[in-house]
Amino acid sequence: MFDHPFIEIDHVTFGYDSSRTILSDVSLRFPRGKVTAILGGSGCGKTTLLRLIAGVHAADSGRVVFDGELVNAADQAQLFRLRRRIGMLFQFGALFTDLTVFDNVAFPLREHTKLPEAMIRDLVLMKLNAVGLRGAAHLRISEVSGGMARRIALARAISLDPELIMYDEPFAGLDLISMGVAAKLIRTLNDATGATSLVVSHDVPECMAISDWVILLANQGRIVAQGTPKDLMDSMDPETRQFVRGEPDGPVKFHYPAPEIGADFGVAG
Repeated sequence: MFDHPFIEIDHVTFGYDSSRTILSDVSLRFPRGKVTAILGGSGCGKTTLLRLIAGVHAADSGRVVFDGELVNAADQAQLFRLRRRIGMLFQFGALFTDLTVFDNVAFPLREHTKLPEAMIRDLVLMKLNAVGLRGAAHLRISEVSGGMARRIALARAISLDPELIMYDEPFAGLDLISMGVAAKLIRTLNDATGATSLVVSHDVPECMAISDWVILLANQGRIVAQGTPKDLMDSMDPETRQFVRGEPDGPVKFHYPAPEIGADFGVAG
């Protein structure tokens, strides 16, 4: 599909314990310089994929390849070097509540570089300006709204000009205006920086509007569909159609698999 993918997931299987497999023999390739949305229901392994790419966890089997380099979760020196090339927007921002807006964005620069404070100041203000919050630099995190906090987290994620930006549920909990702002920022920043963006989300309209490529996952990382946004929106596959259109009835059932209800209440069938 992509001759020279930036990120490759090669026959990866992973579970947090032996009782439940989160990803089972998953193979995916993410193109360089594009926005790829990873859609799917809760628990299908979307966030776990991001953690494996960042080396937070090691795959039980298979390979994770970052720009041609095999990711080794046990090699701390390698992980530190690779993570210098990655920006991460966590699901709920994960901002440092005891720091100001400015110091939150400055944190990666102070941690990973030896730049003088005058240069860090200029860079932080530039990143905050890119997300429309230069005027909020002096505020504490307790003084900003949820939508502003998400944009601050985005400014922090791009502070080191990463080659790969990973977004974990960037639209969760946002009002419609903030959601639209966040979606536009993801697309604009990707185009302006030439970065590769991976967006994990449940929000179909926003992802379809900003993505170049879309992957739809089901339980254990099973790939239901992948293609351009138009490919998925036009798909007649029942499972794909149900998810992208939000239909309550279809192959994806409301009830988690369970025995007949009578068995749990001592009622004979």
